[in-house]
Amino acid sequence: MSLGSTKYIIVALALALATWDPGVVLHAVAQPARNRVLAGTIVDEQGNRVDGAVVTVHVGQRQLQGHSDEKGNFRLIVPEGAVVLTVSGRFIGRNEQKIGSDEEVSNLRIPIHYVLPTAQETLVITAQAADPSIDRRNDSVYQNTLFNRDDQLLETLDSGINAGQHEGGGKSLEIRRYGFNLDHGGANGGIKILVDDVPQNQGTQGHGQGYLGALKSISPELVQDIDLMNGPFHAEYGDFSALGVIHIRQKERMENTWTARAQGGSFDAWRSFVAWSPRVQSLDTFLAWEHAFTNGPFLNPLHYTRDNLTANLTHSFADGQSLGLRLNGGRNDFDSSGQIPLDQVKTGRMDRFGYMDPSDGGNVRSGGGSAYYKKNLNAASTLRADGFVNRILFDLFSNFTFYKNWSDHPGYGDGIQQHDSRLQEGASLQYMRGDSYHRQPTLLVSGANLSDIWINVDLFHQQNRKIFADWTQNNVHIINQAVYAQQSIDLPHVHLEGGLRFDDYRYSVLDRLTSNQKILSAAFLEPKANLIYTPSRQIPVSLHMNYGRAVTSLDARSILQNPSAPVASATDFYMAGSSHHLRRLSASTDVFLIDRQHELVYDADDGSYEEQGPSRSYGWEVKSSLTLNHHLSWNGGITQVSNAFYRGTKPREYVDSAPHSVANASVTLQNWHSLYSSVRYRHISGYSVFNIGSTALPAYPYTSATRAYANGLDVVDFSVSAKMSHGVEWNLSVDNLNQKKYYETQNLFDSRLTPDAQVEARIHGTPGYPQGITAGFTWRFE
Repeated sequence: MSLGSTKYIIVALALALATWDPGVVLHAVAQPARNRVLAGTIVDEQGNRVDGAVVTVHVGQRQLQGHSDEKGNFRLIVPEGAVVLTVSGRFIGRNEQKIGSDEEVSNLRIPIHYVLPTAQETLVITAQAADPSIDRRNDSVYQNTLFNRDDQLLETLDSGINAGQHEGGGKSLEIRRYGFNLDHGGANGGIKILVDDVPQNQGTQGHGQGYLGALKSISPELVQDIDLMNGPFHAEYGDFSALGVIHIRQKERMENTWTARAQGGSFDAWRSFVAWSPRVQSLDTFLAWEHAFTNGPFLNPLHYTRDNLTANLTHSFADGQSLGLRLNGGRNDFDSSGQIPLDQVKTGRMDRFGYMDPSDGGNVRSGGGSAYYKKNLNAASTLRADGFVNRILFDLFSNFTFYKNWSDHPGYGDGIQQHDSRLQEGASLQYMRGDSYHRQPTLLVSGANLSDIWINVDLFHQQNRKIFADWTQNNVHIINQAVYAQQSIDLPHVHLEGGLRFDDYRYSVLDRLTSNQKILSAAFLEPKANLIYTPSRQIPVSLHMNYGRAVTSLDARSILQNPSAPVASATDFYMAGSSHHLRRLSASTDVFLIDRQHELVYDADDGSYEEQGPSRSYGWEVKSSLTLNHHLSWNGGITQVSNAFYRGTKPREYVDSAPHSVANASVTLQNWHSLYSSVRYRHISGYSVFNIGSTALPAYPYTSATRAYANGLDVVDFSVSAKMSHGVEWNLSVDNLNQKKYYETQNLFDSRLTPDAQVEARIHGTPGYPQGITAGFTWRFE
C-alpha cells in the first residue's frame, strides 16, 4: 500500500471523528412507576472499569444482587427509598455506600480498591496513568498493531524508557532510563524483565551483564498484559530490578480457536503467525508459531530471520487448583552493519546505512519450559509455585574498532566472536494471605526464589567469522537464593506497606586458559516501604511515597580480573508523588531520587572492566490519560532528569550516555465501527556520550567532524485495523510517519578506519529505520 493511500485513510478517519456526535451512543433509562433504576459504573483506584464484580443492594432486610458487565456497568431495579450498596469480588476491599431516597441513582460511579496488589495477580487492566510507582498496558495495542522487530514491543511501554538497537534488529537493545545507560539491561542498576515469572536478564552473558536477547522469542499476539513497576518497591523482585520491573504475561488461551496473521511491507519484510487454541473443558491451551524476516534498509542486508514456537496447557481443577505448562523454542539469525563512524557519514564518505565489516551478525538458539502451580487454600490465601529450565546458545560476530589493534594481529583487523552457552534453572514459591487487623484489611506476600545458572562464556579474535586466536574462556556457575516478605494494611485513608528481601549470591569462575579459579559469595538485605494517603473519597487525589533498595549483580568474570570487586551493587530509590482521578482524566506526578552505590561493568567489546559510581540521579515525571468519549482516548507522559552525576567528584563529573528528557503521547480510537487506530509519538533529548567534567580525556583526539554529543529524536508511528467481515480484519502500520532521520544508539570510542589511518575517538551509531509501511490480514475463527 502506498503512502498516499495511507494519508487518505488518516484524512478520512479525522473527518469521521470531527463529524461524529458522541451523544448518539447515550441511552435514556426508563424507570418503573414505583421503583427506580440503580445504574452506574464500577471503577478501581486507577479509574479502570471492573467487570464481574458482585453488586449488592441492601433494602432493609432484603438483598438484591447483580454483576457488572465487561465495561464495568451495572443495572438493578430497586424500590424507592434509601438503600446501602456494596461491591464484592475476588481481592476487592470492603466498601459501603449509602444512597438517599432523593439522590441521583441513574449514573453512579462506584470506586473500589483491591486488597491484593495487581502486581501479584492478573487483573483486567487498561493503559491508565494513575499510580506513580506502576504503569499498566493491556493487550489491545499488541493485537491491533503490526510489529516486525522486538524493539517495537518495548517502545509501546513508554514510562521514561528509551531503547535502541545496536545491530538493526538482531542483537539485544541498549536501554536508557532515569539518566542512566543500562547497556543491554544489567548495568547501572538494571531493569528486570520477566515473562510469565521467568527472568529474561542473562547475567555474565557473552555480550554484557543482564543481556535481554531472549525477548526475541515473544510473539506480540500472545501478550495478555504488562505491568511496569517504576522502582524496586516490591520485595518479590530481585536482581536487576533497581530501575524498574517489566512483567509480561502471556495468554493461557487465545480468544478464538484459530488465529492467523500474514503481513508484509518495506525492506523485504514479511511475517506470519498462526495459533490453534482448542476448546476443551477445564483446559486452557494453545499452540502458536511465528516466522519473521527482514533485510532492513541497510546496504549490507540484515537477512534477519526469526522463528518461535510456543505452547501452553493449563488445567483448572474444581477445588481451586490449577497447573500450567509452557514450552518455547526459537531461533534468531542475522547479519549486521554494526555501529558505523558518524563523522564519515557527516562528510559524505559513507552512507547512513553503510557498513565497515560485512561479516558482522549473530546466531541464537533457545529452548525451554516452565511449570506453574496455584492453589487457593481458602477464600483469603493462595499458594503459587513456579519452575523453569532454559537452554540458550549465542554467538555474536562484531567489529567495533575496525583496525585499531592492527599491530597486535597484522592482517586480521579487530573482529571478535562473543560466545555464550548456558543452562538456566530456577524456581519460586509464593504465599499470599488476606486477613484483617481490627477490621482493617491486610495482605501478606511472602516467598522464596532460586536461580541456578551454568555458563560457558568465551571471547575470540575472528575474521569473516573464523577464529584465529583465543582471548578469554571461562566456565561460570552462579547460584542466587532469596527469601522475602511484604505486609500491607488498608486503614480508612492510608495504605501502608513494608517489605524485606534477603539475597545470597554464590559465584564460581574458572579460567580455562590459565586454570585460575575463584569462588566468592555475599549476602544482602533490601528493605521496601510504600505509603498511599487518600485525604477523602470525595476528593480525587492520593499522595504516594515509595522507597526501595535493590542490589544488582556484577559480571562474574570481574572476580578473576579484580578479586576485591564486590559481587553486587546497591541502589536506593526514593519516589514521592500524587495521583488524580477525575471522571475522564487520570494523572500522576512524582519526583524521584536515585542513589547508586557503585558499578563495575564488563565491556564485552574489549574484554575489560570499567569502574563507575557512586552516582546520583534526580528529577520528575508527569503522566496522564484522558478519555475523550467512549471510543477516543489520549495518553501522554514526560520523564525529566534534572541532574545525573558522580558523587564526591571535584570538579563534578556527570553521568553520560543517557537522555535527560524522555516523552511520549498517543491518541487511540477503538471500538468505533469495528475500527481501531492509534497515533504514537516518542521523544528523547540529545545527550552527552562523554563524561563531562572528567579529567580523564579520551586516549585519542576527537575527529574534527564530530562532537561528544548524541542527537535526540522525535518519531511518530501510526497503525489502523478494521474488521472486513466476520472473523477477518485488515491491518496497516506506518513506522516513522514523519520521516525522521535519527540514530537509535550513539557511543563514543576509539577506532581506526584503515590499517594506516590515525586512531581517533569518534561517535559511532546505528541508524533508525526510515519510514516503512507494513500491511496485513488477520483471521480469527471459532
